[in-house]
Amino acid sequence: MDRLTTLLSHFSLHAGVFYTGNICGIHDFAQDSLRGHIHLIRRGPVQVIGVKHEVFDITEPTLLFLPRPDTHRLVADDRAGADVVCATVQFGGGGRNPITDSLPSVVMVKLTELAGVESLLGLMFEEAFANHNGRQAVLDRLCEVLMIRLLRYCIDQGLTQGGTLAGLADARLAKTITAIHDDPAQERDLSSMAALAGMSRARFAVRFREVTGVTPADYLASWRVMTAQGLLKKGRQLKHVADDVGYGSASALTRAFVRKLGCSPTEWLRGEEEAITAVSA
Repeated sequence: MDRLTTLLSHFSLHAGVFYTGNICGIHDFAQDSLRGHIHLIRRGPVQVIGVKHEVFDITEPTLLFLPRPDTHRLVADDRAGADVVCATVQFGGGGRNPITDSLPSVVMVKLTELAGVESLLGLMFEEAFANHNGRQAVLDRLCEVLMIRLLRYCIDQGLTQGGTLAGLADARLAKTITAIHDDPAQERDLSSMAALAGMSRARFAVRFREVTGVTPADYLASWRVMTAQGLLKKGRQLKHVADDVGYGSASALTRAFVRKLGCSPTEWLRGEEEAITAVSA
């Protein structure tokens, strides 16, 4: 699989369009620690306030993605208004993940700069401002496709701030990172990871840390723990998960959990279950 598809297979993308139409005046959006927000401005102008404590004036069709949205607002003209599509975006179980952690707090791209999405946007706007059967399902799927195209754009244009996406944007490091994603259980040392990138050990170690912000060993350990989290949430037994992610025993995986998360797998899983129960209550 390609570098982005492999990543998305571990952190599945779910989009939910919650507003389409014309907005007038002020519209507030609360902080959301579990989901990102997309605001697709078809026609403006629109002011965006509260993002990075700045004011953004959007005067032409623009895609705005907030990976970790704080409280913010959209302000449109009281009479003419603005045509927008607003959606939430969630990767995996929500919250922290390697995809959104790699992006700045605001990604703003003019629609004319997203090459090849004209037909996709045409379909989105056609569905958004009509009332066809299955409209919501179609909008959600199209929004997910748009999000993937945006991630591709961010990688190609270097709009990352370290982390996984920055590593995938580097042609040499991407070979190693994709191999780790494809097979986290494979035993890897610095020499073997450097060989995948076609670099010397010393050069690879320096470059990896410069680009991603962590050492190759730290990245491998973090990916193994994240993979283990997903398997545990699916109900797989700890001893089997340890084998699946490259640890020789449940106790070795437990030590890795404590180093990375400050708690054991059992404690972490209990906390996840309690959080789900609290949300459902």
